Amino acid sequence: MLFKNLNIIEPILRALKDAGYTTPTPIQAQAIPHVLEGKDLLACAQTGTGKTAAFAIPVLQLLQNKTTTTGIKALILTPTRELAVQVGESLGTYGKHLRLKHTVIFGGVSQHTQTTALRRGVDIVVATPGRLLDLINQGFVNLNKVENLVLDEADRMLDMGFINDIRKIITKLPSTRQTIFFSATMPAEIKTLVASILKDPVKVEVTPESSAAETINQMVYFVEKGDKKALLQHIINKEEIQNVLVFTKTKHGADKVVQDLNRSGINAEAIHGNKSQVARQRALNNFKRKTTRVLVATDIAARGIDVNDLSFVINYELPNTPETYIHRIGRTGRAGTKGTALSFCDAEERSSLKDINKLANINISIVKEHPYESNVEFTAVVKPKSKNRPFNRSNRSENFTRGNKFKKRWSN
Repeated sequence: MLFKNLNIIEPILRALKDAGYTTPTPIQAQAIPHVLEGKDLLACAQTGTGKTAAFAIPVLQLLQNKTTTTGIKALILTPTRELAVQVGESLGTYGKHLRLKHTVIFGGVSQHTQTTALRRGVDIVVATPGRLLDLINQGFVNLNKVENLVLDEADRMLDMGFINDIRKIITKLPSTRQTIFFSATMPAEIKTLVASILKDPVKVEVTPESSAAETINQMVYFVEKGDKKALLQHIINKEEIQNVLVFTKTKHGADKVVQDLNRSGINAEAIHGNKSQVARQRALNNFKRKTTRVLVATDIAARGIDVNDLSFVINYELPNTPETYIHRIGRTGRAGTKGTALSFCDAEERSSLKDINKLANINISIVKEHPYESNVEFTAVVKPKSKNRPFNRSNRSENFTRGNKFKKRWSN
């Protein structure tokens, strides 16, 4: 199937061709026709499947075909600044031959540029919930003409505590509208929200809930907490990794990893909530241009990081929830490309690894005999990965699979 088979109008097809896009991803092929028909949509799709285009393209087309009216006609809510910027860039790419205008609203920067754009008039607003509510309360935003509402990465907005803000925003919208809902996972709270705001939605799902892309090769290194710094430097240098996204749990932890890497001669920058928006965007741009070799991020800041051909993601610290693990490793292996996700696991993170391992379709290989291997014993299923070929998919490996029993003895 090609984009031209989806009844997309010529100006958007021309923009897609300019961008080098001809074939839709599965989520795009399934979602776009339903949105163009004006139906409410509930889409469960992991990150990296092309979901931004799945809602941006049809929303642009629907608005282009409508009788011209003034006021905001489409609202796209995202959990983070980075994701809002990314969505805004996508709207600019797909809609460059259209007469529609859009703006991006987020906190952490002066509101002057944003309010100026709103005064001049826009058709589409991409926003994070907090700043949007602030501008609504100041009288800069009126949502009473919105025809299309998109909630992108709703599960992350739940994790970040935005659900109450979303409910407040929804009360400002017309009751008659089209609602498009994207989420990588469907926890109970999200299902409750779906039931309250969607009307007879069509559901599309391209992968099982809480699953990781099959294109991602997942491996775990068992290591003492104090050896993680050395192991990270060893892997980056040994495998000659040129571009890697590293995850930490905390902002302080991200800064510490960056300091350690820079001292060792590895160019690294951090991106997290304590950084200004200018600094975060500069670090992301440097990473995309590959002038920065390592980008160290916290989970909240990493939403919206969309880097072409990112081959490696490293979990310096395992997340507390399995869903966050899925989101993290989804930064690689995007849109059918191959990727590798490495995780460091110390004694305190054993329970997190167990939880991750229980997810559907998760199969994490253990890398054995590396220089910083922790003193751990496992019940082996098959032979561990070779020390000399840690990234060779053909190597037989000892696997954590759902239901496997294993034991660990951590040395004092």
